[in-house]
Amino acid sequence: MEPEKLALRPRDVRFNWSALPAHWIPGEPFATHVLNVMHLLLPEGERWFVEVFKEALPLITDERLREEVVGFIGQEAMHASAHQGAQDHLVNHGIDPGPYVRQLEWFFRVRLNRPDGGRRWLVSRLAVIAAVEHMTAFLSQWVLDSPKLDEAKADPTMLDLLRWHGAEEVEHRSVAFDLFMHIDGRFANRAAAMAVAVPFLVWQWSRGVRYLMASDPRTTQKARWRDIVKAGRRGLVPSTPHLARSTLRYFKRSYHPSQEGSTSQAVAYLASSPAALAAGQ
Repeated sequence: MEPEKLALRPRDVRFNWSALPAHWIPGEPFATHVLNVMHLLLPEGERWFVEVFKEALPLITDERLREEVVGFIGQEAMHASAHQGAQDHLVNHGIDPGPYVRQLEWFFRVRLNRPDGGRRWLVSRLAVIAAVEHMTAFLSQWVLDSPKLDEAKADPTMLDLLRWHGAEEVEHRSVAFDLFMHIDGRFANRAAAMAVAVPFLVWQWSRGVRYLMASDPRTTQKARWRDIVKAGRRGLVPSTPHLARSTLRYFKRSYHPSQEGSTSQAVAYLASSPAALAAGQ
């Protein structure tokens, strides 16, 4: 049985990256870097989420939703900070993420900064965030479910980061969608946002993987599309068919994020996460 709505709260966790190997999935530089893109792409994106949600706060008339949005903001800010630490470890292994990250910073801080955009621009951004949160919830449930990363002897600290973050994403997976529905709710806007979000995420993720593979002094392997299919079949990254099916479900008029993922599983992981336990969370 799934628990009732939870009070969302940020968990102030810390991760020690001093012993993290360059390829934290042993012998798997490609799969490692597919997942490493999260450390580059998510922090800036989540900081943008926070700013957009702060802008939307005065328009919320439902007190319960307001509380959830405030909790979401706190959790997303902590996620950005945690992934920043993981990003820094790349530098220690001779991989400079700076050029890729600076492009993302420009996109989120400059290109998407339109102070005169008004309510319509706010609605568009909320719709995109709801779509992206569907994708992150999908990825999060996958990492909670995936036994193959454990079988491949992936670094336990990195797995804890991914699963702690993933559990909180599953925990708050409905907030962005509920906020969009509260402010606007039109199906056409929701569908259009996903149609924009998916190509953007695929493009940025593939750029990130190519950049990391080309910058990694420990491998001469090239990033190839067929490698993502192979890694997905082996369970080291989400499979392409699974991702496609999840995306299509978002276009159902009856869709709600509560239909995806498992809150009870997320809460159970948060109760056992080594980092959360160490922080007394």
